[in-house]
Amino acid sequence: MLPVIWFCIVAVMIAIYVVLDGFDLGAGIVHLGVARTENERRAVLKSIGPVWDGNEVWLLAAGGTLYFAFPALYASSFSGFYLPLMMVLWLLILRGASVEFRSHFDNRVWKPLWDVVFCFASALLAIFFGAALGNVVRGVPLDSSGDFFLPLWTNWQPGPNPGILDWYTVTVGLFAFLTLAQHGALWVAYKTKDEVRARARNVARFAWFGVGLMTMLVTVLSFRIQPALAASFHSMPAGYVFPALALAGLVGVFLFWRRQHDLRAFLASSLFIIGMLTSLVFGVFPNVLPSIGDPALSLTVQNAAAPEYGLRVGLLWFIPGIILAVGYNTFLYRKFAGKINLDDGGH
Repeated sequence: MLPVIWFCIVAVMIAIYVVLDGFDLGAGIVHLGVARTENERRAVLKSIGPVWDGNEVWLLAAGGTLYFAFPALYASSFSGFYLPLMMVLWLLILRGASVEFRSHFDNRVWKPLWDVVFCFASALLAIFFGAALGNVVRGVPLDSSGDFFLPLWTNWQPGPNPGILDWYTVTVGLFAFLTLAQHGALWVAYKTKDEVRARARNVARFAWFGVGLMTMLVTVLSFRIQPALAASFHSMPAGYVFPALALAGLVGVFLFWRRQHDLRAFLASSLFIIGMLTSLVFGVFPNVLPSIGDPALSLTVQNAAAPEYGLRVGLLWFIPGIILAVGYNTFLYRKFAGKINLDDGGH
């Protein structure tokens, strides 16, 4: 029972990270498209300025929880995905540096350079995170000791000897790119005014159609690539509530966008992301990392979990810690709610 509880905790923390850091990744993706002048670019950056680094704490927390609760999964995935993890680390560094460094010099070359870096790093991070999810759905070539190694790409086919990037994982990466672009555009529309808000709403409208088409495509491909998904939903029909949440969120984005309810459209986008991620988690359960070829070699909630005593003690420490984290985030978002004001300075 405890491994299942920790599996749900890790899934929730990853979902929180994707929803929160997803909108500032999305703001980076649309940054150059919705902002034309220096003040407009400052407005986009200021819309995420007070919260972007706090959002990334959830990634660290999810990684730490994964290490504690499922050490076998942590060891296997971090060694097998070593190269892309280093690339993600450098992209996170570049993205953070671009936000902080651009305002240090008032120069015609300096600021546009970091604006491009911010947009480029945000876009690649969205694609890489999506490709990572694609690898989890597709599975990896685990051996009897639970180890694997994947090159960045091989023949672009998701067969017995795949790479990290193939036609399926790249498709999921593009889906993640469009989803976070929509998510970020809706956040920027909620936080800004006038021309920036209007452009962000236009980006969100076009992204919505792309997200809708890619949702159908990725769903069909995922069920084809990973038969366990169909088996999970067939054996436990209650799991269809998660795709229903995603569908409700996608429809909600369109309806609230038409009524110009920016905050509600953003919250609907959050619901869509949560619904898609929980659908994935439900579909692969009880696996935490499926094996290509021999399903018996898959890492599961049971064989990848830490000893029960450690999980029980860890839960006692986790509860007050997560209460503090949620309380701080609630305070932060309430304090900086509403439209941003450039007269206050910053970015």
